[in-house]
Amino acid sequence: MRRAAHQLRLRRFRVCGAAARKENDQVNQDTRTARSARQGRPGRSVSQERTGGEKTSEPRSNRFTEQELEIARETDLPDLLTSLGYTVTRVGRYHSTKEMDSLRIKNRRTWYRYSERVGGDAITFLQHFCGRSFPQAVEDLLAFHGRARDAPAERNRQTEQAPEPPKPFALPPRHTDARRVYAYLKKRSIAPQVIRGFINAGLLYEDAEHHNCVFVGYGGDGKAAFASLRGTYDRDGSGFKGDAAGSDKSIGFRLPYDPDSRTVYVFEAPIDLMSYCTLHRGFHSNALALCCLDDRALSVFLREHPAVRKVVLCLDHDRPGMEAAERIGRKYSAEGYAVQTLSPPSRKDWNAYLTFVQQFRERGR
Repeated sequence: MRRAAHQLRLRRFRVCGAAARKENDQVNQDTRTARSARQGRPGRSVSQERTGGEKTSEPRSNRFTEQELEIARETDLPDLLTSLGYTVTRVGRYHSTKEMDSLRIKNRRTWYRYSERVGGDAITFLQHFCGRSFPQAVEDLLAFHGRARDAPAERNRQTEQAPEPPKPFALPPRHTDARRVYAYLKKRSIAPQVIRGFINAGLLYEDAEHHNCVFVGYGGDGKAAFASLRGTYDRDGSGFKGDAAGSDKSIGFRLPYDPDSRTVYVFEAPIDLMSYCTLHRGFHSNALALCCLDDRALSVFLREHPAVRKVVLCLDHDRPGMEAAERIGRKYSAEGYAVQTLSPPSRKDWNAYLTFVQQFRERGR
């Protein structure tokens, strides 16, 4: 049953990967056409360059500038994967990850996974493994570089295509129990009391189809608007991560609002937040997980709760996390908030530090 569910998930990802490659081919063709026009030469389509056939007529998207697409495509993949929670390793001239040992990253810019025979750049990685659409992936990567866009680039209104309607948000079906979620999170050193508390609060459950951890984010109106998914079956190193379709990234994952607290603790991932709660059993405060390195969820939370005046940034202690903490800290300090950076005393993130502490305690017994 587990193997069948995992294969189904991989088939779904292959469809995403194929769509990503097709869309990237179109973007590359647009770039070549623009360059040819500037040089006084007629542009050629991908089909012409490969087969010598006539130019095919396909719609062109001007949502992003050429510079923005180049920034997204040239994202440093080891840094990106580290920020997503993967353990990046070195294999000869290439990089890989502990979670996906068949993955190879070349020149820090392109990837290929031999077990699936798919590959690409940073854009296709987010599409393939995180379930992001092409525009969502580009926007996430621009935010990763500190260049978040408030609005699409100016476009020709006469030739603009109607945008695709957003997918409605829907939580994955709930499983009858949460045994796999318990087992997985206990393996990650999360205390059973913390797991039970999150489940009882409606913040966490196990989905019926793939047995993923489902971390539910609620908006200010108390309605579920976001769901972060984390695979529990990782014996083959897949390490699945993603968001439920239609999730609102500006909500993120939050603990229930505490009106007695004037502070909010900010983490990258829900498991880091759970790890901090395990390390500090008496923790009672507002807290949220961005589920990325973009501060949209924090901005919305502070707007909804103006009484909160202190921000504690508990992001990962790696280069992307530290750069994000510096960027976000400057922004909210300028807006009048008291900002504190709180990194784990050692290791890359709060879960890695929790695991280290647990192992140290067990050796001392």
